[in-house]
Amino acid sequence: MSNRLNGIIRAFEEGKPAFTCFAKSDKQSAIDLSDSPYDGLVVEMEHNPFDMSALGDFLQYLLNRKQIHGAATVAPAVTPLVRIPSNGGEMDQWQAKQSLDRGVYGIITPHVKTVQQAYNAVAACRYARPKNAPLYEPKGVRGDGPATAARYWGLSQPDYYAKADVWPLAPEGELLVGLMIESIEAIENLDDMLANVPGIGFCLIGEGDLSQELGYARQYEHPEVLGAMAKIVETCKKHNVVVGNPHTNAKNVERLLGEGYRFLMSAPQRSYGVIGQAREMAGY
Repeated sequence: MSNRLNGIIRAFEEGKPAFTCFAKSDKQSAIDLSDSPYDGLVVEMEHNPFDMSALGDFLQYLLNRKQIHGAATVAPAVTPLVRIPSNGGEMDQWQAKQSLDRGVYGIITPHVKTVQQAYNAVAACRYARPKNAPLYEPKGVRGDGPATAARYWGLSQPDYYAKADVWPLAPEGELLVGLMIESIEAIENLDDMLANVPGIGFCLIGEGDLSQELGYARQYEHPEVLGAMAKIVETCKKHNVVVGNPHTNAKNVERLLGEGYRFLMSAPQRSYGVIGQAREMAGY
């Protein structure tokens, strides 16, 4: 059994894709996802309310006592990340800090476009350290308040400090920094971002906003959109950074895997088969 706490990182290190989904921060969603086959989930707070009380409840309901009792590790069955509301250009480090302090295992920052913004996204997830310490850059700016997160991870505070750094910059780190790449400017600057900012765990393509800017709103199979996405994939491969797709489905998953996507987000499916069957039997 791997000692990894972050199941998404575990999948990456084993050379496998990580399967994830977006989730609302409500209790029932947490219960439903707690025993799902996903490697991880992303609590969506960019387009949903940024509510730390709801996030705290969600994380507790994501825990399953039977699972914990039978496991050989304190690692969660499904690893929770958060997508914060602030765009990269807003440089709002406090949203990453508050989310991490609740116990999530990573932060996705939307609309990152420049090296400075990418640096800030990583720095916001790191604690400060002496200038002569190894792996000093990006300089950590996360405030020190680890009690709740350490408790949620099932670790002492010293052990939490040892693991609460960004992967792959810190090989033993359990935190993931994800950048949303969703504009022409971001694509133009991506090579510089990945060359100059260590600690980026993955890049997630924002097809919705990217397709809007290209003039083909939500036409994800349009050649212009696919071409722009291919540039992102190519740049990420050049720097050995994982690239993700937020609209994975049964029709495109084979293509996405073949193109090298390794952070795959698909919508949780609820079955309404019995309703269709009942309507058919009722004659309408």
